[in-house]
Amino acid sequence: MLLRVLDYGCIIRRWTLAVSSEEPVDLVLGFDTVREYETDASYMGALVGRFANRIAGGRFALDGKVHQLGRNEGMHHLHGGAAGFHKQMWQTGFHVENELARLIMYRLSPAGEEGYPGNLLVMVTYELLASGALRCTYQAASDQATPVSISQHSYFNVAGRGDVLSHLLWIDADLYLPVRDDLIPVGRAEPVTGGPFDFRLARCIGSSLGTDDRQLMLARGYDHNFVLGAIPGPQAWLRDPASGRRLRIYTDCPGLQFYSGQYLDASAGGQGRRFGPHAGLCLEPQQFPDAPNQPSFPGMVCRPGEPCAMSTLYVVDAGGNHGTGG
Repeated sequence: MLLRVLDYGCIIRRWTLAVSSEEPVDLVLGFDTVREYETDASYMGALVGRFANRIAGGRFALDGKVHQLGRNEGMHHLHGGAAGFHKQMWQTGFHVENELARLIMYRLSPAGEEGYPGNLLVMVTYELLASGALRCTYQAASDQATPVSISQHSYFNVAGRGDVLSHLLWIDADLYLPVRDDLIPVGRAEPVTGGPFDFRLARCIGSSLGTDDRQLMLARGYDHNFVLGAIPGPQAWLRDPASGRRLRIYTDCPGLQFYSGQYLDASAGGQGRRFGPHAGLCLEPQQFPDAPNQPSFPGMVCRPGEPCAMSTLYVVDAGGNHGTGG
């Protein structure tokens, strides 16, 4: 197992799995040059923050004060803004102990960056375990109250080639967040039962795309947050039925954003191919989108003396029949 990370944007550039008698399989999409990441608008492999996902109107009120953020998706704020964590240089450190390789990346996000209050010290740890599993931990401390939701925006393709339309996806979620036509959540969760958002039994991703479901039509595919359950075990998994390879996701975040990669347009690529629609998909553990404006949504506010943390574990199963449940 090999992990390649850039100090620009904490970008996971490669995560390769050695497969007997075959070329190594890259589990994530990645560009060949740093320049492509600098001009990229798809958040390819990047760390997103301070607040992952969308904030309506690019503004929120916290402790009686209104804060105006940068607007980088129409009138809204997306993934921390145009100069969010994904466009910043990070300090790095590397440590190996007991067959565990740990990459530590950190930076101070100054007060006012993209309009956010408070100086936020952020530490990101990528740990590649002896088993080949990848643990991503995000820790933050602030001198002023500020919303925080940090996530990893890798595009997964566990086949290592082609598209992900035949991949099977399972999510431990009874509820999801429907969105308006601008992809801001409407403010309530709805049951997934029986519809194209019901991944409690693993289903083929391509089977629901192109249907007349209004939510899928609004986003041209999936770009929705799922309310994760509390059952012990993985919160989601993704499997390539041809090879049997499976990626399991364990997280302490309350939500999982599933984006089916429909806006990849083949204008860029790497690994010897162009990345067109559905070449990869994103499974982003995070706080709920627009939580700073939605009192009923769980969110995370980092306050002085009250550091916050989030963690996600990605486990790769090399092959075999894993069934249709969790």
